[in-house]
Amino acid sequence: MIRPRTGADLPALEQAMREVHEADGYPTTWPADPRAFLALPGTVGEWVAELRGEAVGQVVLRPVPDPVPGWVRATGLAAPEALILSRLFVAPAGRGQGLGRELFRTAWAGAEALGKRAILDVHHRNLAAIRLYEAEGWPRVASVDGDWLEPDGSAPQVHVYVSP
Repeated sequence: MIRPRTGADLPALEQAMREVHEADGYPTTWPADPRAFLALPGTVGEWVAELRGEAVGQVVLRPVPDPVPGWVRATGLAAPEALILSRLFVAPAGRGQGLGRELFRTAWAGAEALGKRAILDVHHRNLAAIRLYEAEGWPRVASVDGDWLEPDGSAPQVHVYVSP
């Protein structure tokens, strides 16, 4: 089940994100404040995937920040035309049930309802996410250096996608 996120979901989501980090390396570097990473200020939509009464995944929809990141400029869209689909993950225990796809589609529909294009960047190693985005018909519009650092201090290559 997909539903709007509440503050009460944050402990379960922090645990789910920890499991995703350990299994898949997302986020690349564990954040100093995991709850702040999950609950970004200024979001226009926040949803969770719930399984057996517990939040096991999430997605957020947020405005383009200022200054505009390089990967966003690579989309060719002006900041007011786009919303960033981010923080999409599902804990290993919730996978294989279509929850990631449902979260993705929910945020995408949220952007469309606001008259915006959804955009995202994804680490080039995140093959499952890449397969999802491409299966949903999102074109890859660029591959650029990410705006965060790997644990070794290097910038990862990210692929940039725009909703059709």
